[in-house]
Amino acid sequence: MNTTTAPPIRIANCSGFFGDRLSAAREMVSGGPVDALTGDWLAELTMLILSRIAAKRPGAGYARTFVTQMEEVMGTCLDRGIKVVSNAGGLNPSGCADAVADVADRLGLSPSIAYVDGDDLTDRLGELIAAGNDFAHLDTGQPLGELADRIVTANAYIGCWGIVEALNQGADIVVTGRATDAAVVAGPAAWHHGWTRDDWDALAGAIVAGHVIECGGQATGGNYSFFTEIADMTYPGFPWAEVAADGSSVIGKHASTGGEVSVGTITSQLLYEIQSERYMNPDVVSRFDTIELEQIGRDRVRISGTRGEPAPPTLKVAMNYQGGFRNQISIGLTGLDIEAKAELIERQFWHACPYGPDDYETVVRKFLPTHKADPGTNEEAVAVYKIIVKDPDERKVGRAFSNAGTEIGLCSIPGMFGTGGGPGAGQPFGVYWPALVDASLVPMQVVVDGRRTVIDSTPPDTGPDNPPDGAAAEASSDRVETALAERVEPPGGPTRAVPLGTLYGTRSGDKGPNANLGIFARSVEAFWWLSDFLTVERLADLMPEAAEHRVDRYDLPNIWSLNFIFHGLLEEGVAASTRQDPQAKALGEYLRAKIVDIPEALLP
Repeated sequence: MNTTTAPPIRIANCSGFFGDRLSAAREMVSGGPVDALTGDWLAELTMLILSRIAAKRPGAGYARTFVTQMEEVMGTCLDRGIKVVSNAGGLNPSGCADAVADVADRLGLSPSIAYVDGDDLTDRLGELIAAGNDFAHLDTGQPLGELADRIVTANAYIGCWGIVEALNQGADIVVTGRATDAAVVAGPAAWHHGWTRDDWDALAGAIVAGHVIECGGQATGGNYSFFTEIADMTYPGFPWAEVAADGSSVIGKHASTGGEVSVGTITSQLLYEIQSERYMNPDVVSRFDTIELEQIGRDRVRISGTRGEPAPPTLKVAMNYQGGFRNQISIGLTGLDIEAKAELIERQFWHACPYGPDDYETVVRKFLPTHKADPGTNEEAVAVYKIIVKDPDERKVGRAFSNAGTEIGLCSIPGMFGTGGGPGAGQPFGVYWPALVDASLVPMQVVVDGRRTVIDSTPPDTGPDNPPDGAAAEASSDRVETALAERVEPPGGPTRAVPLGTLYGTRSGDKGPNANLGIFARSVEAFWWLSDFLTVERLADLMPEAAEHRVDRYDLPNIWSLNFIFHGLLEEGVAASTRQDPQAKALGEYLRAKIVDIPEALLP
């Protein structure tokens, strides 16, 4: 177990996604003291985007924005001993490292630049399948099979130990491939404190800190349900985490920057894109049901108590394959006879189209009844009807489809107009395929100044001869039992019909084909009322989406929160989803708008 007494390491974030604020690196380096600068550039959709960039520009496939940031801050980081760790390498970590080296040469600097790869399995799929790996879909159980020929990206999520090795060898800048979002924080923390691979609790705490700051401004008030309570949201600062030797952390932001760091903003971010109380990572399983939060000062929140369990023996593999092409028509329906107008559009369109609905792999019809009776404006009189098609055959979803929508324009419904339908040509889309692979098959390759070192991805042996101590499970059980023992009976008495969001915040997002919706209370009384009230069955009454899909509920009474998983809501993943909100970012705010009867004693 870890026994180091080194001071905390302050790890700053400067990117939450590919396209985030370009100036964030400069702001974090110049705005206050930091020991390490990290950023997350990758998501499931990003890997598909990078593959398309690489197909057009050989040698690309990484985040050029990171290279731009390094040009702005590299000299200062070297002068102040600030380590830089990023997964901006994407599909080409070596190319990204070379681009950073070119910047250093232009600036007359000589940093030690490392890259970590080994995560890319695209060219190894045939070999691995022949060896018995079927890469079964994590949600459906379907083996990958013949789809392997259509795969364009296949990357295992690697952990922090390749980063630790690079830093141990003296690297100033470390670029990785598909390292997990939190690994870029856990790596510098483990290196600084000298943790071993079975320091489960310390690692679990660092992973939680990484999860909190990985999305940049989401920890400082971005996407926060109660944003109206924050004094200055014009330009929120980015967050940092001071990670202590025991894995506890303090989350903060630089002075005189916008936004807020509070128990509320941190709780909200903890709920982002999670599933159960066990947060799986290649390095450790962090028990979210053991986390304790405490506001210790203005814009300072302490995270402690997190317990860890041994890392799983498998790594998640994120794959994308070309799903085919998609197109849509979108028609405004105005005023009276809305349903009849939608029916006529449907009938006329398919009569005009040279293909029928059965000729397409997928046809989705969406009727959006946004119109109002006695509308006050023209816009309030409009509903929308969409027909969306997908198919491997580009011809069927291209001009043939679009022209059918155009040619009925003067012989159809009164007031007909388009509302931004698809282009004439069909657009390619990708399909996400999550699977597992044995960690022993994915060693990390660490290259520091041209020297290559192989790091095993397999977690420490926790077999019968070396079992885990079970402390995390015991701590979780104790925490839950304590919460149950401290349960406060919700107040009775009169109720008032108000939006659920009057009292509760939410955070939602995508998890492959699934979506998560976390909802949190800001008082213990409000949590226990919510716990009793918002069952899966009640959620189905409130939201048709919950009635149409399997939904799992997970309780996190330690942070006064519930988390719901909507299975299959996003169809085949973000890139293929036909939802208006394909990443389910607004699912939580939709729930907050629902009117429910809440005891008046709980209301402000």
